Amino acid sequence: MNTQEMIRIIDSIARDRGIDRQLLISDLEQAMVTACRKFFGTLDAEEFQCNVDPMNGDISIYRYGDPLDLKPEELGRIAAQTFKQVMIQRFRDDERESLLDEYGGRVGTVVNGVAQRYDHGALIVQVDRAECVMLRSEQIPGEQFGANDRVRAMILDVKDMGNQAKIYLSRAHPDFIRRLFEVEVPEVAERTIEIKAMAREAGYRTKMAVSSIDSKVDAVGACVGVRGARIKTIVDELNGEKIDIVRWNESSQILIANALKPAEVEEISLCFELGRATVVVRDDQLSLAIGKRGQNVRLAARLTGWDVDILTPEEFSKGLETLSETLTGIDGIDDQQVDRLAALGMISVFDIEEVGLDVLVEELEIEQELGEKVCEVAAEKAKVVAEQQRLEKEEAERRRAEEMNATAAILAGATGGEDGNADPNAAASAILGAAPVADEASESRADDILGGGGETQQQD
Repeated sequence: MNTQEMIRIIDSIARDRGIDRQLLISDLEQAMVTACRKFFGTLDAEEFQCNVDPMNGDISIYRYGDPLDLKPEELGRIAAQTFKQVMIQRFRDDERESLLDEYGGRVGTVVNGVAQRYDHGALIVQVDRAECVMLRSEQIPGEQFGANDRVRAMILDVKDMGNQAKIYLSRAHPDFIRRLFEVEVPEVAERTIEIKAMAREAGYRTKMAVSSIDSKVDAVGACVGVRGARIKTIVDELNGEKIDIVRWNESSQILIANALKPAEVEEISLCFELGRATVVVRDDQLSLAIGKRGQNVRLAARLTGWDVDILTPEEFSKGLETLSETLTGIDGIDDQQVDRLAALGMISVFDIEEVGLDVLVEELEIEQELGEKVCEVAAEKAKVVAEQQRLEKEEAERRRAEEMNATAAILAGATGGEDGNADPNAAASAILGAAPVADEASESRADDILGGGGETQQQD
């Protein structure tokens, strides 16, 4: 048996796998004891002992403390196979423990790896000596990696699966962006700037509220960098995901207004009992405040911890008016009490139904019987208002469908139907609701509408 070669192999395994050398030698001794017990057919765990010289690899076997004149190669094929199986199993256990110790302490840190392959939607990434897994739910939607592509991700979790260590990565977790800012913005790493709150929809948009403990340091400006250099690096790493950085404020009203930017807020009414903020914006700011598919208001709600409801001034006033008319018609309720409810953020009959009897009795300082009457009347009115809103919504959808059908019919008729003989001037006239164009000025206007007016098209 070449003991020197055995020691070189142990040294190589210890170096490549990150396993303590002495632990491998101990495993070798235990495997030799198991092989001896197999050879002699004994069940006594204390019968055999083995010592391996860590320098030259000499193996000494003892039986009940006395040296045994037996060489490892004399143990036979079955004992040798047992020795091999025990060594493989113990080496795997040692490697698993080593990975758990190393990567368990690195949870939440950003690592760089190399993409290997996709396995049932999960991305396998080689990080140093460990094979890590990025589940589909932790990947940025629409992002794909090829073999040997560089992957930057955060260690999300490390689990002991019994026979192996599972290391999970994430690029979709909000803390991944937090770690990227710590890398790119020294003030964040030094805790001069603190990321107070964050809301993220991976691959689309992130909102982040920051504050500075140093009055000389502009939290938002430092995160953005000169001409956006710092945030551009992070956005590029996230493949163009939008990042909104807003200024943190202890006042919920100011924070909500900041979180809804770039929309301009007119008024904010907070209802602490319902945990809801009613935000009033102008009609021209409504779509901006809500965002595409409600993304802006949804992220603002998660960032601030409030249930944000966006209303126009007309809707806000209508809700208050209905509430006032409903409650002042009850004996014992006056305008002053209605104003008190409005100050508490209850601005519609639906709110009265939600907050319940106990809150009304306590806040308005009224009798239990009167409070029950208020809740009953508000609930009845809420049903009427809900039905009106449903009918209005159906009517609006019907009108929209009719307008679309009418426009399609006009365009089809003006462009010659299905015969392909389209008349651009007639189509433009149909859209404008005018007679077919004839003079030069009208022809120019028709060309502009149809994309023929070069200057107008460029301005658009």
